[in-house]
Amino acid sequence: MRSYRWSGSALLRAFAVCIAWTSLAAVSSVTTASAGVLEERKLPMRFTWVACEPDCRGWFTAVGIVTGDTPKDFDDFAKTRDLGGATVVLDSSGGSVNDAISIGRRWRKLGLRTTVGASVELQSSSGVMKPAVLPQAYCESMCVFLLLSGKTRYVPEEAHVRVHQIWMGDRADDPKAASYTAQDLMIVQRDVGRLAKYSVEMGGSGDLLSLSLSVPPWEDLHRLTADELKLSNLVTTYQIDDVLPQERKPDTTPVASLAPKTIQDRFVSGAEDEKPVASTVSTTKTAEVQAPTGGAAPAK
Repeated sequence: MRSYRWSGSALLRAFAVCIAWTSLAAVSSVTTASAGVLEERKLPMRFTWVACEPDCRGWFTAVGIVTGDTPKDFDDFAKTRDLGGATVVLDSSGGSVNDAISIGRRWRKLGLRTTVGASVELQSSSGVMKPAVLPQAYCESMCVFLLLSGKTRYVPEEAHVRVHQIWMGDRADDPKAASYTAQDLMIVQRDVGRLAKYSVEMGGSGDLLSLSLSVPPWEDLHRLTADELKLSNLVTTYQIDDVLPQERKPDTTPVASLAPKTIQDRFVSGAEDEKPVASTVSTTKTAEVQAPTGGAAPAK
């Protein structure tokens, strides 16, 4: 309140307090909503359509970890919608190698655009709630290969795109203490081969797989730099308008930055597919090879 003493008006000071509390409430509301989105990253992946009426095409979100149920969940989601050429906004910790590859091939056939972000609703200056995408989100491990499946790919500077080695999902928490068989090594190498083939199909460079496989599971995930995003061909455009509808005039209230998330998730190799577990989902069949996307992103 000291900054308002120059006015000498109690009414002005009271008005300033009201404005301050209103602003804090708005920021708190958005931060809480965004934190909820981040929490969902630890759950199985869910797909949600976000309408953006009346003058834009909208988008859908893919939030959470890829599991054996995710391909079917996506097929169910896509049945009642025309997703051709749509944009998918990713916020994911990764998940199953084989199931992510299966979904990525589906997305390429649909000609989807991909980006990283957290979809929220913000209150405009006119009091209307409007959908928006915050860039402070995560795309880690196998999510990076889902990002690669987009025909057009945009990564905001604030996004965290992080890579890691493939590892057995049931031994990723303490990989050095775990034991491994020759069968385990065979499964990991098989999945690396599948990822290499998939990356070529999607138009990615060998640098993406090389960067991923250079980080063991007992180290922190490696956040790709702007140069590495370009080198691996994960970025095909630097224009957000190419993937998300933008309003002509900004009409939303300012928001606080999201706090970085410290959870280190892992790739999930196909090791579980080889185990006689009742809940195991059968391995997804390999799809036909798709034509790779265009070249690297243009220079900024």
